[in-house]
Amino acid sequence: MRMRRALHMVLYFGKRPNLIQTSFPETQSTTPVVLSPVNLNGPQPATPQMIDSQTFRIFVVTWNVGGKPPHNGFSLDSFLRVDEPADIYVLGFQEIVPLNAGNVLVIEDNEPAAKWLHLINQALNKPPLVDAGHRPYNARTTSGLLFFQKTSLKAVSKNFRSPECGKHLKTCNSSHEAEKRKVDTCFRCQQASAKDDNSFTEEEELDGNGFLEREMNVVNNNNNNGYYLIASKQMVGIFVSVWVRKELVQHITHLRVSCMGRGIMGCLGNKGCISVSMSLYQTSFCFVCSHLASGEKDGDELRRNSDVIEILKNTQFPKICKVPGHRIPEKILQHDRVIWFGDLNYRIALSYMETRKLLEEYKWDALLEKDQLKIEREAGRVFKGWKEGKIFFAPTYKYSNNSDAYFGETLISKKKRRTPAWCDRILWHGDGIGQLSYVRCESRFSDHRPVCAVFTVDVEVSDLRSQRSLLISAPSRLDSEELLCPSPRYYALKNLTLY
Repeated sequence: MRMRRALHMVLYFGKRPNLIQTSFPETQSTTPVVLSPVNLNGPQPATPQMIDSQTFRIFVVTWNVGGKPPHNGFSLDSFLRVDEPADIYVLGFQEIVPLNAGNVLVIEDNEPAAKWLHLINQALNKPPLVDAGHRPYNARTTSGLLFFQKTSLKAVSKNFRSPECGKHLKTCNSSHEAEKRKVDTCFRCQQASAKDDNSFTEEEELDGNGFLEREMNVVNNNNNNGYYLIASKQMVGIFVSVWVRKELVQHITHLRVSCMGRGIMGCLGNKGCISVSMSLYQTSFCFVCSHLASGEKDGDELRRNSDVIEILKNTQFPKICKVPGHRIPEKILQHDRVIWFGDLNYRIALSYMETRKLLEEYKWDALLEKDQLKIEREAGRVFKGWKEGKIFFAPTYKYSNNSDAYFGETLISKKKRRTPAWCDRILWHGDGIGQLSYVRCESRFSDHRPVCAVFTVDVEVSDLRSQRSLLISAPSRLDSEELLCPSPRYYALKNLTLY
């Protein structure tokens, strides 16, 4: 009976029981032996990975705009090098609003950020000629009806995003999830996190800015844009905007934003950083825009070092991928490619007169030897393991209003002087990234000059179709005999009793 029940279990469940006891003659001792289940498939081969590498261009600009909104007729065309297009544009601003108590402690003013977004869009996506009934956007419109009501940065940003992908940029692109997704739903993934700063609800889209969106929709017609906004975030005066070439938007995933205040009391947003994390295909990127502690007294560089250390230590990106065994970076230095830019505020460790003398003689190397950031990096106290391109341009801070003269050249009072310095910098971390250019741009708009850099980055691209074809064509290790259950005669010959 026991043999019959065992055979019935084998035929019904397709496998034999796990517990097997060996029976011996009564003159010998009997010892039960427990055997592990038999794996009919044998050792599982690792999934073949077809990894290709492609090179992309990233344009990065940092600019402290001195708390002033852009005026009528202002253009970013010369900064963004539209004639030499990149694949990704990352723009970081500091002091887009005055750093007064109202902006720091009360309500954040989003109107300047919205104006900068429009200017960026104009430079990257130059609108076609339109008839008189459909005017393209300009700064005069901004100062009039368009911004009569309080601006919602989320609502404004929505007008420059991809109409197909939108809030799905934050989803997962692991091979497991990619296999499950259909071609026409490029970002739908059940691992998406709850609503964040880059997503929109119907209520937010209609939060009193209806006329604002309708007005902008008339001039944008973003279905034909060459670049789409994928991330925009403001923290008091710091503002970050990331734009991606249209064809690449569907390959951007795991988009997350993290803010850290390092200002008043070590936590308010008048100083600090905004970090943007994302994946392009299978390579992770992090863009960090910061405004560090100011001051040119001895020891102020240590406060800036502390800001960098705390940002690297405490910046945390939310977990949005729950695929087993697939981890995405949660810290800045866990990313494959990192670019840090902003008003880092490091000064030149010389007196005003000594600095002026070297500037007049164009002795950049002598000045750079006294650059605080260079000194602190070489001493291993900050940005250890990071890289920065060679500086071939004049100090970017501090200029007199609407002038090419450094602030202090025409002042009699020594207390108001500011020693010229390379405050505005761009650094990077990680392999597979190279710098093509590192320059400053010329504009009298602010007391800082904007600094731009162009990078080439290597990106790992996984070909899922090739993986599937390999899996289908891979030779099977199973012979037909291995799929058959052992017969009762086999167990009888082995003198086994089944339970």
